[in-house]
Amino acid sequence: MTAAPRTIAAARPGANLSDGLPTDYAGLKRHFQPLFDDIAAGSLARELNRELPFDAVRSLDEAGFGTLRVPVVHGGPEVSLQDFFHLLIDLAEADSNVAHIYRSHYGFLEALRFQPREIQDAWYPLVLAGATVGNASTEKGGNALGGLNTTLTRTSDGMELNGQKFYATASIFSDYTRVSAARADADGAQLDGRQFAVVATDAVGVSLEDDWDGFGQKLTGTGTATFTKVTVPAHGVLDRVPGSAEAVHEAAFFQLVLLAVLAGIARASRRDAVATIASRKRTFNTGSGLPFREDPLIQEAAGRIAGKAFTAEATVLHAARALDAGIAAAEAVGADRPDFTGDVPAELYGSELAIEHATITVPELGIGAAQDLFLTVGASATSTKKALDRHWRNAQTVATHNPIAFRARSLGDYWINGTLPEGLNAIGDAKGGQV
Repeated sequence: MTAAPRTIAAARPGANLSDGLPTDYAGLKRHFQPLFDDIAAGSLARELNRELPFDAVRSLDEAGFGTLRVPVVHGGPEVSLQDFFHLLIDLAEADSNVAHIYRSHYGFLEALRFQPREIQDAWYPLVLAGATVGNASTEKGGNALGGLNTTLTRTSDGMELNGQKFYATASIFSDYTRVSAARADADGAQLDGRQFAVVATDAVGVSLEDDWDGFGQKLTGTGTATFTKVTVPAHGVLDRVPGSAEAVHEAAFFQLVLLAVLAGIARASRRDAVATIASRKRTFNTGSGLPFREDPLIQEAAGRIAGKAFTAEATVLHAARALDAGIAAAEAVGADRPDFTGDVPAELYGSELAIEHATITVPELGIGAAQDLFLTVGASATSTKKALDRHWRNAQTVATHNPIAFRARSLGDYWINGTLPEGLNAIGDAKGGQV
């Protein structure tokens, strides 16, 4: 099914939705919590009816949620990464789908910090006016590892985008989408280098489908995107240099968003476990005979869920502080400038390593908290009307985005041999692999 995108920015030209926003976590919490509460109240119905959260996303966009990381020099609040991720965990507890949707937009904003001033001047005002940016990077198959079949070609009329993406997360909720593409000449032959094309989701030649069939995170708009002779404006072409400060920072940021979503799911599992236990009157004939809320074994199970939620959140926030330190170090030496030719600061690699450590543990904590939820109730917890299984399904789906085994191997190589993590340019078919 094709989903029609919605536009906010066009309705508010020249607006700055960050005006008056707090810049500290406590103030942001007060500002956004009523919206988070509304989103949480509707999350079960959306899950049961497979209702995409357009209204939830719209309410957050109109309240300035998409502007939080716009730099002060460009008129934004420039909320710290630690406070941003703290707030994102709060949103993920309310609805993990909605928090996941903002991964694409904020990944774009983090990358924008490293772009030339003319590119920043084109995009930051749009974001402050309410525009959001989705993502279209991964291809289904047929592209070589590190390469892309989607191409960006210079024609007599400018730049043209062609290709298809399998995971276009958040694009159906966004005004624009950022598409990874290989450079190609006029004859279609691929050139060296990779770029991003940022195009309007309602542009001629753009088709977005709501065909994601995963068993979790069903409402993230993670469907197929097709681009057929799409004209790309000059300010919509963003360069990307593998191994650059931008590439290191954005890759780490993208991964930490997923971990924040998992921490929010763990908190949601704690919330629903406590609420279910507190209201339950029936008990088992093999138990203590006490009400569930007074039964020591049930209390222990709830305590284990709470411990996992606490540890997941604490780990994410620790990694977010490392990200803050990394981006500060990059800016201090000018590594955020496109003409920077020096070494990537050690603090930036340090933030990537911090997130690699977190990637080993947070998924297990999130999945474990969601699974342990069923130890606190019994068979009635499996009712489809309650959809408590959505926490496990969502956690499992998020955790599969980056195989933990690969992250653990990379981390082991670092500690044993001092080898820094090195990402590939794009997901694709393995060398010598069979289709």
